[in-house]
This record gives sequence, C-alpha cells and structure tokens, in this order.
Amino acid sequence: MSVAASRCAARLIQRSLRSPSRPRRRLDPPRPFSSSSSLLHGHLDPPKPGEERKVTFVDKEGDEHTFVVADGDNLLDIANDLEMEGACGGSCACSTCHVIVSDPDMFDKMEEPDDDENDMLDLAFGLTETSRLGCQVKMSKELDGLVVKLPTMTRNLQASDFAKR
Repeated sequence: MSVAASRCAARLIQRSLRSPSRPRRRLDPPRPFSSSSSLLHGHLDPPKPGEERKVTFVDKEGDEHTFVVADGDNLLDIANDLEMEGACGGSCACSTCHVIVSDPDMFDKMEEPDDDENDMLDLAFGLTETSRLGCQVKMSKELDGLVVKLPTMTRNLQASDFAKR
C-alpha cells in the first residue's frame, strides 16, 4: 500500500471513530463516487443539438427547477445544485436521492427498477407508487419533459445513528 493510500485509510478510520455528537461536514458540491472525472463517464456533457432533454425538479418548497440535459445523465447528477443528498454517491446503496415521478404515464415509460433499487426504496421516506431513486433514472428521449418531486424529508441511515450513546 502506498504512503498516500495508507494516509487516506487512516483519515477514513479517524472519521468513522468521531463522536456521533460532532457534526459532520457536508461536501459542497457533492463529489461523485469515482476516482475519475464524471465527464469521462459521459455524464453531464453538454447535450448535442437536437438531443437536449428537459427535466423539472419540484423542491420541498414547491419551487420548480428546469434543467436541459443530455441522454444518459442521471437525476442525481443533474440535481447537484438542489437539496438531493446522494449519500452513497450514486451506487444504489441508500435512499437519499429518492424522487417521486409526478406523471404516472411518464413513470410507465421508465425501465423497471431492479431488486437493489427496490430494496433501497423500501427505506425511503414518503414512498409512493411512482417513487424511484434519482441515481438509477437515466434521461432518454422517452423521458423528455420529466417532472419529479423531491420528498419533504430523506432517511439517511448511517452506522453512527445506531452507535450506543
């Protein structure tokens, strides 16, 4: 193990041993869970002419935020400036990027959620029939004009939540 890697591991261990009463610092903006740039994965590249898609987020206060995006962008990456946490970095290991699809017809155009996504959705606050995880919904021609609502709360289950106090 390199010196840099061992230092990084030591910092991670120190962070995990912090007292639960100590506030955690949120990274702003959230970093993608990857060692390479998200642009290398095709996410959030500028859309090519004729391939622009629109998606609208309705935040907790009812304000609408519309974004022009490209095919393949997922809702978690698009909502980077909104209050969508994405605690697992988009690896489908939490429910903090839970969104509610406003139009049931648009929901029916989406691919079926896989078992991992369904398991995480079971942990989501305010689950509905049209709930999805934002990290798993990729924009496409069929989803142009998608409108999703952010739930009023999220449930972020961390090991520190279960530590004896």
